[in-house]
Amino acid sequence: MANVYIGTCSWKYESWKGIVYSDNAKTNYLLEYSKKYNSVEIDQWFWSLHGTNKITLPLPEVVEEYSSSIPNDFKFTVKLPNSLSLTHFYKKQKSEPLIENPNFLSSDLFNQFLKSINLLRPNLGPLMLQFEYLNKQKMRSMQDFIALLSKFNDGRSDKFQLGIETRNPNYLSEEYFTFLQNQKLVPILLQGYYMPPITDTFRKFGKLLSDTVVIRLHGPDRKGIEEKTGGDWSAIVEPKDSELEEIVNMVLELLDRKVDVYINVNNHYEGSAPLTIEKIIKLITPK
Repeated sequence: MANVYIGTCSWKYESWKGIVYSDNAKTNYLLEYSKKYNSVEIDQWFWSLHGTNKITLPLPEVVEEYSSSIPNDFKFTVKLPNSLSLTHFYKKQKSEPLIENPNFLSSDLFNQFLKSINLLRPNLGPLMLQFEYLNKQKMRSMQDFIALLSKFNDGRSDKFQLGIETRNPNYLSEEYFTFLQNQKLVPILLQGYYMPPITDTFRKFGKLLSDTVVIRLHGPDRKGIEEKTGGDWSAIVEPKDSELEEIVNMVLELLDRKVDVYINVNNHYEGSAPLTIEKIIKLITPK
């Protein structure tokens, strides 16, 4: 059987004390977190773009702290900077014109980022390119998207796994998953927002998933669940038990096919990522 890595999306939450952390976990949450879970998603470096002329990269002292806080077999999945994955800069108002992002899929910026996190190299799982919904103004077609990704991937000299997350439901096709498989890119299946259920996607294209898959569990209504929890992520407020059973069955099938699976759980999925993980582990563990 292949490997399964189960962790949360980010980890610095005061309300996880008593579930993940002791009352003493005041300065280094990751140290305690990594004793309980075998992976985590780093999303903080995604938010790298500031205006149209400033890009931030990971600070050396932060990378050093993360590297020194984990056991040897721990894995990070890392959301790559949005300065790489945005085709155009964010607009403050809808009436503003679109301005192309010159660093979209920039090999130079990608290599700078890799250099900045080099200390984490032994513990890196897939590096993830998260793309927003790309309308026709930003990307004319899925074929154009695939062509740009292919050029970027062909130009890489590193050996890191590269994961691709699309938020265009219409991109989820045999052509798309065949491309990922041929290019040895890691499919990222997003549960939530306006994407179709990942189990439906799996039923259609599961035969084209191989080597490694990342599953990211988010909910359909981020604002709504934030209002329900009030920012306290210590309880399940929107249980999805039957959905989780279907997802775990999909995971078990992938593992049987020797596909490594990363499951990244967000608080916004049910209300408390650690408690959702408890459910997943119970479903995965043989009785």
